[in-house]
Amino acid sequence: EVQLVESGGGLVQAGGSLRLSCVTSGFTFDDYAIGWFRQVPGKGRERVSCISTTDGTTYYTDSVKGRFTISSDNAKSTVYLQMSSLKPKDTDVYYCAAGLIRSYGSRCEGVGYWGQGTQVTVSS
Repeated sequence: EVQLVESGGGLVQAGGSLRLSCVTSGFTFDDYAIGWFRQVPGKGRERVSCISTTDGTTYYTDSVKGRFTISSDNAKSTVYLQMSSLKPKDTDVYYCAAGLIRSYGSRCEGVGYWGQGTQVTVSS
Protein backbone atom coordinates (compact mmCIF):
# COMPACT_ATOMS: atom_id res chain seq x y z
CA GLU A 1 0.00 0.00 0.00
CA VAL A 2 1.36 3.40 -0.99
CA GLN A 3 1.48 5.92 1.81
CA LEU A 4 2.68 9.51 2.06
CA VAL A 5 2.35 10.87 5.58
CA GLU A 6 2.94 14.55 6.21
CA SER A 7 3.77 16.14 9.54
CA GLY A 8 5.26 19.33 10.92
CA GLY A 9 2.52 21.80 10.20
CA GLY A 10 1.22 24.20 12.81
CA LEU A 11 0.68 27.80 13.81
CA VAL A 12 3.59 30.21 13.58
CA GLN A 13 4.02 33.97 13.57
CA ALA A 14 5.07 35.82 10.44
CA GLY A 15 8.82 35.60 10.03
CA GLY A 16 8.97 32.24 11.75
CA SER A 17 9.96 28.81 10.50
CA LEU A 18 8.51 25.33 10.18
CA ARG A 19 9.86 22.07 8.82
CA LEU A 20 7.46 19.74 7.07
CA SER A 21 8.21 16.04 6.71
CA CYS A 22 6.79 13.53 4.25
CA VAL A 23 7.43 9.90 5.13
CA THR A 24 6.73 7.58 2.22
CA SER A 25 6.28 3.84 1.82
CA GLY A 26 4.91 1.33 -0.64
CA PHE A 27 6.86 2.38 -3.73
CA THR A 28 10.47 2.60 -4.94
CA PHE A 29 11.50 5.97 -3.53
CA ASP A 30 14.47 6.42 -5.85
CA ASP A 31 12.24 6.27 -8.95
CA TYR A 32 10.13 9.25 -7.95
CA ALA A 33 10.14 13.00 -7.73
CA ILE A 34 8.55 14.11 -4.47
CA GLY A 35 6.97 17.49 -4.10
CA TRP A 36 4.93 19.82 -1.94
CA PHE A 37 1.72 21.40 -3.16
CA ARG A 38 -0.78 23.81 -1.66
CA GLN A 39 -4.34 24.70 -2.55
CA VAL A 40 -5.05 27.90 -4.45
CA PRO A 41 -8.73 28.92 -4.14
CA GLY A 42 -10.46 28.47 -7.45
CA LYS A 43 -7.32 27.21 -9.19
CA GLY A 44 -6.50 23.82 -7.75
CA ARG A 45 -3.25 22.80 -6.19
CA GLU A 46 -0.10 24.86 -6.73
CA ARG A 47 3.25 23.15 -7.03
CA VAL A 48 5.40 24.74 -4.33
CA SER A 49 8.59 22.70 -4.52
CA CYS A 50 9.85 19.39 -5.84
CA ILE A 51 12.96 17.24 -5.62
CA SER A 52 14.17 14.41 -7.78
CA THR A 53 15.28 11.59 -5.49
CA THR A 54 17.50 10.33 -8.30
CA ASP A 55 19.79 13.31 -8.81
CA GLY A 56 18.64 15.94 -6.32
CA THR A 57 17.26 18.33 -8.93
CA THR A 58 15.01 20.85 -7.23
CA TYR A 59 12.18 23.14 -8.25
CA TYR A 60 10.64 26.09 -6.41
CA THR A 61 7.77 28.31 -7.34
CA ASP A 62 8.84 31.95 -7.51
CA SER A 63 7.00 33.05 -4.39
CA VAL A 64 9.04 30.75 -2.12
CA LYS A 65 12.49 30.98 -3.69
CA GLY A 66 15.07 31.95 -1.09
CA ARG A 67 12.71 31.12 1.78
CA PHE A 68 11.93 27.40 1.39
CA THR A 69 14.40 24.54 1.01
CA ILE A 70 13.47 21.02 -0.04
CA SER A 71 15.65 18.02 0.77
CA SER A 72 15.41 14.27 0.81
CA ASP A 73 16.79 11.44 2.93
CA ASN A 74 16.70 8.47 0.61
CA ALA A 75 17.67 6.05 3.39
CA LYS A 76 14.52 7.05 5.25
CA SER A 77 12.31 7.52 2.16
CA THR A 78 11.51 10.94 3.52
CA VAL A 79 11.34 14.41 2.03
CA TYR A 80 11.52 17.62 4.03
CA LEU A 81 10.45 21.18 3.35
CA GLN A 82 12.21 23.77 5.50
CA MET A 83 10.07 26.89 5.47
CA SER A 84 11.61 30.14 6.71
CA SER A 85 10.59 33.79 6.71
CA LEU A 86 6.99 32.65 6.61
CA LYS A 87 4.30 35.07 5.52
CA PRO A 88 0.55 35.06 6.17
CA LYS A 89 -0.01 34.30 2.48
CA ASP A 90 1.80 31.00 3.01
CA THR A 91 -1.15 29.85 5.12
CA ASP A 92 -2.60 26.75 3.52
CA VAL A 93 -2.83 22.98 3.65
CA TYR A 94 0.42 21.54 2.31
CA TYR A 95 0.25 18.23 0.49
CA CYS A 96 3.08 15.85 -0.28
CA ALA A 97 2.89 14.10 -3.64
CA ALA A 98 4.98 11.66 -5.67
CA GLY A 99 5.41 11.35 -9.42
CA LEU A 100 7.23 8.64 -11.33
CA ILE A 101 10.23 10.33 -12.94
CA ARG A 102 10.22 8.28 -16.15
CA SER A 103 6.56 9.19 -16.71
CA TYR A 104 6.35 12.77 -15.48
CA GLY A 105 9.89 14.08 -15.27
CA SER A 106 11.83 15.32 -12.29
CA ARG A 107 9.87 18.48 -11.43
CA CYS A 108 6.55 17.03 -10.27
CA GLU A 109 4.72 18.24 -13.36
CA GLY A 110 2.60 15.15 -12.91
CA VAL A 111 2.05 13.13 -9.75
CA GLY A 112 0.32 9.89 -9.02
CA TYR A 113 0.22 9.66 -5.24
CA TRP A 114 -0.93 12.15 -2.64
CA GLY A 115 -0.75 12.49 1.10
CA GLN A 116 -3.56 13.79 3.30
CA GLY A 117 -2.02 17.20 3.93
CA THR A 118 -0.81 19.20 6.90
CA GLN A 119 -2.12 22.63 7.89
CA VAL A 120 0.27 25.57 8.01
CA THR A 121 -1.07 28.77 9.53
CA VAL A 122 1.00 31.95 9.63
CA SER A 123 -0.33 34.76 11.79
CA SER A 124 0.48 38.42 11.18
